[in-house]
Amino acid sequence: MRVINLIESLTRRAGWVGAVLIFPLIGALVYEVFSRYVLGQPTLWAFEISYMVMGAIFMLGMANALRVGQHVSVDILSLQLGQRSNALVRLVGYVLFLPILVWLVWELSKYALAAFESNERSGRSAWNPVIWPVFTVWFVGFLLLALQVLAELLKSLAILMGRPVDGEGKA
Repeated sequence: MRVINLIESLTRRAGWVGAVLIFPLIGALVYEVFSRYVLGQPTLWAFEISYMVMGAIFMLGMANALRVGQHVSVDILSLQLGQRSNALVRLVGYVLFLPILVWLVWELSKYALAAFESNERSGRSAWNPVIWPVFTVWFVGFLLLALQVLAELLKSLAILMGRPVDGEGKA
């Protein structure tokens, strides 16, 4: 199950990057509050930095949330089923979800590339930064989510074949 371990290593690292991004987010917001209320000079960039960084935190963390089982789920059914039955239910869900994610990743890649080529700007503030880094993070986040769904699908298959999988994706 080297593929699972590789995917989960990428997912874990992206989740770490997303977690670390909380520090620049806090710094930007604290600076904005200080600048606005103490110095009387609000910044042009704090709003855009805050939504961009918060979006990056979310995008880079969603695959890791799936890896560690932190997404919202309805446990009423899964608590009544055995491990193999749960693996089958998850497998069906992942098989249905993966093509949608692949399509979304493909479209986001085109969107990020078009924004880069056209030097698209946000248009939300006087700062007006280029927007392609945000679209690139969306692409990377959904790519990682698609890869993690693939890893979860492979773990479910391993369970159905009688090969137990531990928390680190090792069969």
